[in-house]
Amino acid sequence: MTLNAAIDDPDEHEGQHSAQQQRAERVVQLIRDSFAVVEPRSDEVARYFYAVLFTIAPETRDLFPVNMEVQRSRFFGALVRIVQMIDNRQELEPYLRQLGRDHRKFDVVERHFEAVGTALLAALKRYLGDEWTEEVERAWADAYAIVAGVMQEGAAADSGPAWWAGTVVEHRKLSSKVAVLRVQPDEPVPYRPGQYVSVETPQRQRMWRYLSPANPPSADGTIEFHVRSVPEGWVSRALVHHTRIGDRWRIGAPMGSLWLDHTGSRDLVMVAGGTGLAPMRAVLGELEQRSQPPNVELFFGGASHDDLYQLDELRQLAERYPWLTVTPVTEDGSEPGGAEGTLPDVVTSHGAWHGYDVLISGSPEMIRATVSRMLVTGTTFDQIYYDSFPTD
Repeated sequence: MTLNAAIDDPDEHEGQHSAQQQRAERVVQLIRDSFAVVEPRSDEVARYFYAVLFTIAPETRDLFPVNMEVQRSRFFGALVRIVQMIDNRQELEPYLRQLGRDHRKFDVVERHFEAVGTALLAALKRYLGDEWTEEVERAWADAYAIVAGVMQEGAAADSGPAWWAGTVVEHRKLSSKVAVLRVQPDEPVPYRPGQYVSVETPQRQRMWRYLSPANPPSADGTIEFHVRSVPEGWVSRALVHHTRIGDRWRIGAPMGSLWLDHTGSRDLVMVAGGTGLAPMRAVLGELEQRSQPPNVELFFGGASHDDLYQLDELRQLAERYPWLTVTPVTEDGSEPGGAEGTLPDVVTSHGAWHGYDVLISGSPEMIRATVSRMLVTGTTFDQIYYDSFPTD
């Protein structure tokens, strides 16, 4: 399903196809132009959206936490991403299917999708004012019908659990800000190295946070997570400082496409900022099991030496495996033998990395900066892989 209408015979229906294509392009233009008007008022739009949603579908209020600040940000972030990809079927459809799978954990049903559509149109109408025309309303209504349909298809195609229950079996603080958590699911979670999952904890009920497993699937099913406490981070602070052995977690469906070519043999460049190292460790764990792994260049960065929380372990791996090279990167130059600067600067100083796949993980700001710099340097977009999701 896409905004670009499908046809069976391009030659026979050339005129019809041309009209459909023009209509699709007009819809995309209307959506992007109108969204540009409301985007600067994102918090107001999100507040109004949820106010309408909870009025017309009161039962949905129980799906969300008491404090809605993070949820409002996530909602508008997803909306931004959808608008950006609305004319790119290859990126949009997998994202929406994945989003639909993820929403199964909320027990979302068909009437909830209808209520969300009504609330979205109401919020857009309120903040577009005179620019909310019949044509704009029709464009958004058509687009939302497609978005909701693909999400529901994604949810229906997933026969697995909506979430898995698990028990915390280890909580180890590496510093005042970083902790390693290990969880034993009641049943194995079918994730691939490089993917991420959402988790709900007893300290922050209904506040799901995305975390990347730091190990490949293990024989006993345990999953290791690396968490950094961030300022004003409701969930991350609770995870780092208040997690207890025996806590019961919910773990959502695996998501992400950081390492699509997980059975391939192309050499890899890994760019990891802070706890963005976690999915890279999972990929490295998978590669350790191969008889002939590809060459890997890992750049692990942070503001200072204190941010490189697993550097000693990485160096031990590099000594053990000749296919792995580890370059620590600090902005203040505080790591002896490491590179000084930002990750985008240091990685692109080595050129375009032709022949490599590039995996990037870290804060959304670091990911954006690294991708931008690499494209300017000559790295092609089809070499670059990343997942961008809220960190709290």
